[in-house]
Amino acid sequence: MGIDDSTEDTVALAAALRLAMGRTVRRLRQAHAVGDVTLSGVSVLARLAGTGPDSPGSLAELERVRPQAMAGTLAGLEQRGLVSRSPDAADGRRAIVSITDAGRAMLEERRSESVGRLARALEEFSPREREALRVTLPLLDRLAERL
Repeated sequence: MGIDDSTEDTVALAAALRLAMGRTVRRLRQAHAVGDVTLSGVSVLARLAGTGPDSPGSLAELERVRPQAMAGTLAGLEQRGLVSRSPDAADGRRAIVSITDAGRAMLEERRSESVGRLARALEEFSPREREALRVTLPLLDRLAERL
């Protein structure tokens, strides 16, 4: 097996992973109602719930989107009462975004729906297959961090 074979194997693995993850995400998305919060909105809510209030610029950087895209996401979340903005105590020109109680409730409800759906699907897998998925999770997390 030469270098070319290894590169081909890596590219084939990348294509298969993209396809499998894309299908999973699409099917989970389809389970949510039309007009529901976007995946980018859910990601921002999850980040705010996990790490606390942050500035729009920092959120854009962490989510790897343009500031204009983050502004649109935050405007939609704010309009729905899922986040709130307040002036930064250290720099009044900056805004700080926080998740609201309604945002936490929506995030938990959505997580519960998705987790329930995944759990029902996983019940059809053997214990050995579920363990194979479990030991792969750290690798998928590491992969996501490198993208």
